[in-house]
Amino acid sequence: MKGLIDFEPDAYYHLVNHAVGSESLFRNDDNYRYFLNKYAHYMPSVCSTIAYCLMPNHVHFLIKTHSENVLAIHPKYKKNFHKLVMQEWSNLLNAYAKAYNKVYERKGALWIDYSKRFRIESEIYLINVINYIHQNPIKHGFVKNTSDWAHSSFNSLLSSKPTRLERDLVMQWFGNHAAFIEYHTEQTTQLISEWEYKSQGVLKSLQV
Repeated sequence: MKGLIDFEPDAYYHLVNHAVGSESLFRNDDNYRYFLNKYAHYMPSVCSTIAYCLMPNHVHFLIKTHSENVLAIHPKYKKNFHKLVMQEWSNLLNAYAKAYNKVYERKGALWIDYSKRFRIESEIYLINVINYIHQNPIKHGFVKNTSDWAHSSFNSLLSSKPTRLERDLVMQWFGNHAAFIEYHTEQTTQLISEWEYKSQGVLKSLQV
């Protein structure tokens, strides 16, 4: 099945998970903040974060796994880098689901059983995926401009406030703030129908 590639050290991945059925993952701003707090607790030990977008029923993250030297000394490492990264991601999703179920007095699974992950292997690919992630709220009709959605990395990447995001690296890829904004304003044709990428690194299509 596409989107189930293993994690390896020192590599970029587009990571996605979706709510079960028509369930909502986030019902208010506190839910979004809580999820990001849990993300900051679990994921920095295994990866750095390039971009993200939290949608009402799914989440997108562009991450870079840490180097082999860093992952190999992780206290939970058991000679399998993929399982290590997946364990921390699963711990995040499970911790959030447990808290969510308690607050809203619900039972059962909140997330689908598998998280899609796609390896990114070229700079143009990275730029396109960042744009796609930030365009999701527009694609789904929540806002008209990427800057209007409060639950993505778009505004944080443009800010001068402290952040865990790889802001300098992202701006290096785009050139500067103005080019970053211009690309997100003009390059909206990437929003097409299925998860599939061309081998030369140009975004073919995406779903979710």
